[in-house]
Amino acid sequence: MKTITKTESPEYIQLSLAAAMTLGLRPGIFYRGAKLSCINLLLTYGKGCAGSCAYCGLQRQRSGRFNRRSFIRVEWPTFPLAEIAARMKKREARVERVCISMVTGGGAVEDTLAVIRALKPLGKPVSVLMAPTILDQKQVMELKKAGAGIGSVAIDAATPELFRRMRGEGVGGPHRWNRYWQCLGEAVEVFGPGNAGCHLIAGLGETEKEMVQTMQQVVDMGANAHLFSFYPEEGSVLEKQSPCPAGRFRRLQLASYLIRNGFSTYGRFSFGGGGRIAGFGIGIAEADIIIESGVPFMTSGCPGQDGMAACTRPYGDGPPGDIRSYPFMPNLEDIAKIKMEMGDK
Repeated sequence: MKTITKTESPEYIQLSLAAAMTLGLRPGIFYRGAKLSCINLLLTYGKGCAGSCAYCGLQRQRSGRFNRRSFIRVEWPTFPLAEIAARMKKREARVERVCISMVTGGGAVEDTLAVIRALKPLGKPVSVLMAPTILDQKQVMELKKAGAGIGSVAIDAATPELFRRMRGEGVGGPHRWNRYWQCLGEAVEVFGPGNAGCHLIAGLGETEKEMVQTMQQVVDMGANAHLFSFYPEEGSVLEKQSPCPAGRFRRLQLASYLIRNGFSTYGRFSFGGGGRIAGFGIGIAEADIIIESGVPFMTSGCPGQDGMAACTRPYGDGPPGDIRSYPFMPNLEDIAKIKMEMGDK
């Protein structure tokens, strides 16, 4: 009789295709020489995730085995954690950070702790994308004690109503708006100001004004707001919804950069019809200098050794032909395109 081995966490774990390429576990090259310095890991279980998030490729209603589903539109192959650790040690110069993403499942907390402890001897900074629905503050503290240095929460939706429709009761999901914000506050308290992060997705139905207000709320709490652009995942509830318009995302990227770095605040912004950003609360000349730098349009994520994002998520917000978050410094041609897009709807 054939023995069936469960390829589940913590002994096994999924990693992003980009991370697998970085470690030499999958062949391939990055478009325009992009690089990934953060190894993005995802807990994996036969039962999958208990969430029903409308935009997510891992939602439990989607057909197919959990570890065979695409996530952010790409494959997340499964490997033994020991093999990943060995590859990280072998390619140490390419790795500046590890990010472990929990899923909403029964053993995820203990398994995340086990993964952190297993990777701790490598000496790389560890971030954890937490699952607030199954966590309490004591467990958040345990994650830090085990070796995590940054704790993040993917609130994703900018308003309570959108969260309810996309992640909560509206899709039969277990997640609740208040608990996610509470957990973000716990992350700030446990990991310290500047060491907590919040993922937000532009293009789920919010106005620009609502997103700017939410980003300001995150920063006021002492956390970092990391902006993503919605791009439909095949097989998800929102697979037929249009991507976030490029112009909207460019304006929100600039807004996020200005708020994160203290150049402006929500109260200084002005908004026009439909909540569209009409002014960023800074002078035109200053705005032009910042836009010309290209930096606001690069991926925002947990930092590497140089202070820039190690988690560049190459082409995670859109395909190479439609770059939303640049995993490298935009060149002059890119900046010209960005300027044109900023004036679009």
